[in-house]
Amino acid sequence: MSTPRCEFITEHIRTVLPDADITVRDPHQDDTHFEALVISEQFNGMTRVKRHQLVMTPLRDAIESNTIHALALSTYTPAEWAAQ
Repeated sequence: MSTPRCEFITEHIRTVLPDADITVRDPHQDDTHFEALVISEQFNGMTRVKRHQLVMTPLRDAIESNTIHALALSTYTPAEWAAQ
């Protein structure tokens, strides 16, 4: 289910990964716990930690203010995603 907060998260991730394929969900429908699937060529050569740091950077203020309580990330390159 997409919510305004899902769109907010998507827009913020897009600031650092403009060409990424991004899907954000609110699986518990509580508007605080989210899941994001992010697929980007920019992840090539990056560790999982570096990928997550890149995605989380534009969301830091929202997380620190508890606007977003939890965000589970799945990050893939297009090749990795295709192999799934």
